[in-house]
Amino acid sequence: MIVQLGFTSSSSWLSPSGDFAFGFRQLENSDLFLLSTWYAKIPDRTIVWYASGDSPAVVAKGSLVNLTAASGLVLTSPQGAQLWKSGSISGVAFGVLNDTGNFVLEDDNSESLWETFNNPTHTILPGHDIEKGGKIWSQRSETNFSKGRFQLRMRDDGNLVLTTINLPSEFANMPYYASDTTGDSNSSTAGTKLEFNSSGYMYVLRENGEKLTINEAETVSARSFYLRATLNFDGVFAQYSHPKNSTGNVSSVVWSMPDNICAMTVDSGLGVCGYNNICTIQDQRPTCACPTRYSLLDPNDPYGNCVASENHLGLYSRGIKEQMSFSMNRCGACQHTARRPNVQL
Repeated sequence: MIVQLGFTSSSSWLSPSGDFAFGFRQLENSDLFLLSTWYAKIPDRTIVWYASGDSPAVVAKGSLVNLTAASGLVLTSPQGAQLWKSGSISGVAFGVLNDTGNFVLEDDNSESLWETFNNPTHTILPGHDIEKGGKIWSQRSETNFSKGRFQLRMRDDGNLVLTTINLPSEFANMPYYASDTTGDSNSSTAGTKLEFNSSGYMYVLRENGEKLTINEAETVSARSFYLRATLNFDGVFAQYSHPKNSTGNVSSVVWSMPDNICAMTVDSGLGVCGYNNICTIQDQRPTCACPTRYSLLDPNDPYGNCVASENHLGLYSRGIKEQMSFSMNRCGACQHTARRPNVQL
C-alpha cells in the first residue's frame, strides 16, 4: 500500500494551489460521505467529480480509500467490503491532484495510468476535453448522486448531443440538442472532441481545425474565476463561474443550454417532468407541477409522474400497474396538455 486516506483531521488531499481537494466530502444534511473532488476554497465546496460505478460511492464514516501499486484507488466500507476501485491497473507509483482538478495515478515514469478527467461524472473543468465516445451523466436528483436521466455525449460520428436516457438500460433516446458536426467519408468537418479552455470558451473541434463554439455568451477567464460546466439533474447543461477573491456561496450561470428544455421534443421515454407533470421555466431551469386534481405518484419526487388524485391512494397502496398516456409539454406559449392515465386492472 502506498498511502491510506480515512476520516481524520487531514482526510483530504489538496492540489498545490489549494483550489481543489480530494477525499471524503460529507453530504448536506446527512451522516454519509462521498469520495470526490471539490472546490476547496468555495464555501459550499462544490463537487466536480465523485467515485461512481453502477452506483455512487456514498459511504459511512469509518470507510477507507487505499492507494496501492497493484490496484490504484480502492474504497472499502467500515466492515472492509470493497465498494469501488479506479480500474484494473497496476504499476501505480503515486497519485497527483493537479491544479486543474484532475486526480491522476502515475507510474515511475510519470505516465498517466488513470485519471478522473478520463472518467468524468457530471462536470467538466477547463482543460478537460471530451473525446469521441466520451460522456458525462446528470445526477438522479439534487441530492441523489446515482446516474440520472440525461447524458452529454461526444458521439463517434462527431456529433455532440444531449439526450434523455431510459434507465436502467442506458438506452439513449433522440437528442434534444445536437451540434450538427457529423461528417461523411468525403468530409473533414466532423467533430473530434469537445474542448473547454482556460478562457472559458467551449467548442467542438472539427477534423479540419475549425472550432464550433457552443457557448455564445460572454465568457470569463479561469485566471480570475473558478469555472465548471455541469449537466444538471434536470437536463440543463450550464457553465458556472465563481470569483476567486469572493467568499460568497453562490456561483453565477454564465450560459446554459437548451434555452427552454420544457419545449424539447421527446420521441420516446420521459422528458424533464414525468407523465402528466407540467413543465415551466424559471431562471432558465425547469420546474414541474401536477395539474389541478392530479398529485404526485411519489411525493418525494417533484419531477416524477402525476396521477389523478381520486386514484392516487389506491394506485399507490395496491400497486396497480398503470399505463399512462404520455402528454407532451407544449411550452412555446406555455400551453400544456395533461391526460388522465389509463388504468388497467
